[in-house]
Amino acid sequence: SDTDARLALVALLVRIARSDGHYDRAEHDTIQQIAMDRYGLPTGEATALIRDAEGLEAEAPDTVRFTRAIKDAVAYEDRLGVIEALWRVVLADGSRDPEEDALLRLAASLLGVTDQDSNAARRRVSGA
Repeated sequence: SDTDARLALVALLVRIARSDGHYDRAEHDTIQQIAMDRYGLPTGEATALIRDAEGLEAEAPDTVRFTRAIKDAVAYEDRLGVIEALWRVVLADGSRDPEEDALLRLAASLLGVTDQDSNAARRRVSGA
């Protein structure tokens, strides 16, 4: 369902933010802004969604669960927006860590997004 896809996307964003061992305010704020923009949520609802997603992410043994829900609910063109959102979170703290890069590559692959499309998404987000 749309609700499951929302929760899966935000949980995936939280997972990539946590992947380097530092889930900081800039990453949280970026995730909140993505949830508000993508789903038209007011601040309180976005905060509640993130809280639910943080709990789900902490309990999930792997990333496949999130990507499968997104892939089933989202057309390929819109999955590029998911990859852009992931890149926004990776770049939010001003550094790219190997753990984040590896998880983003895995997520892109599981979502069926090519490396070329993921790199183009990164360039769009970073302004490069």
